[in-house]
Amino acid sequence: MARPITDADRRKVRELHAAGKSRNQIARQINRSPSTVSKIAAAFDPPLVFDRAAEVAVATEVRRADLASRRTALALDLQADAERLRAQLWTPTTHGEFAGREGEWHETHLPQPRFGDQRAIVASVQTAVGTSLRLAPAEGGEDAGQVRSMLGALGEALTQAATDDQAHDDGGDAGG
Repeated sequence: MARPITDADRRKVRELHAAGKSRNQIARQINRSPSTVSKIAAAFDPPLVFDRAAEVAVATEVRRADLASRRTALALDLQADAERLRAQLWTPTTHGEFAGREGEWHETHLPQPRFGDQRAIVASVQTAVGTSLRLAPAEGGEDAGQVRSMLGALGEALTQAATDDQAHDDGGDAGG
């Protein structure tokens, strides 16, 4: 059998409601169910309401702003990653592998990464820049189509440069 609602319960609900407590907080504090607190609140004239829409809207907007800020920071980090990756396209590198009957380790010092490695770097740069632009779109009125076109042209130019360099080396050790 349910415990009857007392005047002390009613008084405490009114006090806690005036203090800005939520229905569930009041229920915990007076050791009653949330539905009992709702019944007590509805019995007042005028009824007490637990409308938190304004608070929820503010909290939602704060969360949205926080996520936008975090996306912007991530976009900047991805752009920096893309720049570091792109710099690797033209830096000297050491390529090592096990080879021969005995599985000996061999290293080759190259003026720049091999073609296949350069292609992988270009793909990584494109992915990082593309993701960065999706997280924080470019300013200046450029739409997504223009950005994709620019990235595609950059990728093609880098691939062509690597191909030209490969042809120049006549398939030597720098070949892919």
